[in-house]
Amino acid sequence: MPRTSGSIYHRYKWIFIKQILEVKRIMARIPIVMSIAGSDSGGGAGIQADLKTIAANGAYGTTVITAVTVQNTVMVSGVKEMSTELVESQIDAVMSDIGADVVKTGMLSSAEMILCVSRKIREYNITKFVLDPVMVATSGDSLLEEDAVDSIKKVLIPLCTIVTPNGPEAKKLTGIDVVDLDTARDAAIELVKMGASAAVVKGGHIDGPATDVLYDGNEFRMFTTKRIDSDNTHGTGCTFASAIACGLASNRSLRDSVSSAKAYVTGGIRNGLKLGHGHGPLNHFHN
Repeated sequence: MPRTSGSIYHRYKWIFIKQILEVKRIMARIPIVMSIAGSDSGGGAGIQADLKTIAANGAYGTTVITAVTVQNTVMVSGVKEMSTELVESQIDAVMSDIGADVVKTGMLSSAEMILCVSRKIREYNITKFVLDPVMVATSGDSLLEEDAVDSIKKVLIPLCTIVTPNGPEAKKLTGIDVVDLDTARDAAIELVKMGASAAVVKGGHIDGPATDVLYDGNEFRMFTTKRIDSDNTHGTGCTFASAIACGLASNRSLRDSVSSAKAYVTGGIRNGLKLGHGHGPLNHFHN
């Protein structure tokens, strides 16, 4: 029996509705941020800080563990780097199934690990990559082998959307002693010359208001807040970079992503958690 025009209409009506619902589902998909970093047993920095930051900023976090640290608020007493084979397998497992809108890297403690991660970033054509050049823990303990600095400069910086060093990290990478806003600008320019699409040099180690300097190759932007007198600053760098990644994963502009990350970290410090006997963590769920 031939179909009536009414039945054909209803059939295509439901096809159209299903297509609309599918578009809405795709548009409403949660942003995905992959953190490639070390584990902090104290929970204040590293992968643990990244996941809390990503969740608090409305994204979904996946992880690739590069190292396990024996760490609390006072010190880092041990580090065990994962094998590059295991790191590659973790990246493959996530990318082959869940994918990632943005990749954020933290602790990559050796030149071999840096080369491993850079290969995977190129293999999966990652176009949004936030590089936090972790070198020293808040406690002062080193988290990076000396010969790995050149690998960061030559291999990772040319791949990144933005690199987020503090003053001492910027000095290690550029040779410029960041002591004021002028030298912070100079360091940011040098990092872009090295291949970064943009650089934000954080002002936590500069006297006066806490001013971060962003340079995108064309113009500077300053992000300033009143300095907060607090010992609860463990994990600020990880948190800042992860918050930027969340903004980029949500298709916000680089400037807006840095601005919102700055506000988020400032709130986390202001409402910091008084845990342990050293530098306590931020409050990642202060909102």
